[in-house]
Amino acid sequence: MRQYTFLFVSLLFLTSCTKELSFKEQTFEKKSALPCKTNCPQISLKVPIAQNVPIVADSINKKVFSVLKEIVYFGEKPFQSTDYNDLTASFISSYEEMQKKFPEDKFGWEAKIEGNVEYQSDSILNIKFNHYTFTGGAHGYQGYRSLLFNPKTGKTITNNQLFKSEKDFKAFAEKEFRNKYKIPANGSINATGLMFENEKFNLPLNIFYTKEGLLLYYNSYEAASYADGPKELLLPYDKVNDYLIFK
Repeated sequence: MRQYTFLFVSLLFLTSCTKELSFKEQTFEKKSALPCKTNCPQISLKVPIAQNVPIVADSINKKVFSVLKEIVYFGEKPFQSTDYNDLTASFISSYEEMQKKFPEDKFGWEAKIEGNVEYQSDSILNIKFNHYTFTGGAHGYQGYRSLLFNPKTGKTITNNQLFKSEKDFKAFAEKEFRNKYKIPANGSINATGLMFENEKFNLPLNIFYTKEGLLLYYNSYEAASYADGPKELLLPYDKVNDYLIFK
């Protein structure tokens, strides 16, 4: 009997060890209950949920949730939500409270976020979020957000941890950026109307691993005005592999 018990436990252990990190998509949606004919307030979140490797998955899922709380909020700070259903409810509740205070103002709030696993290798995991929010004003805000993880531990990898020498990569990227956007090599990085802070080239807040190469993505306002839109630079891996720690 002991032998069978030992074999069962051993089999269970081996099975758990062979499980690989995977993701399932979950959607969370909510609409306002207030009367509405057009532009009805709503929120939709499509989230890749990590699973199969508990500690790793839990770390990834907690980070993803905290970032979505940063994106979806109204006021001075993110909602004190504990899960996605609570987050969607908080967004709609904020709209309904505003309508009670200003019943004559008719504008439809909206939040839409779609996440997907953009890239996954043995050394790096990249989750991409396409997000749009509108809570009044002239226009909403659309952007992309990149989250990078170590797939073995679930810990976040920051942009400055990606490169053997961030300084060297930044110099290389600036040359490629100037070439793409036809900015004089010896002129200001803002010579053609861009808006880099302190007239100095900077790497973007969001860097994506894609099938085609490393994508440097500048959301609106990050390097240019809203009217000029986002800027991006795709660098093939054969050009950047020597700079990268994670591939």
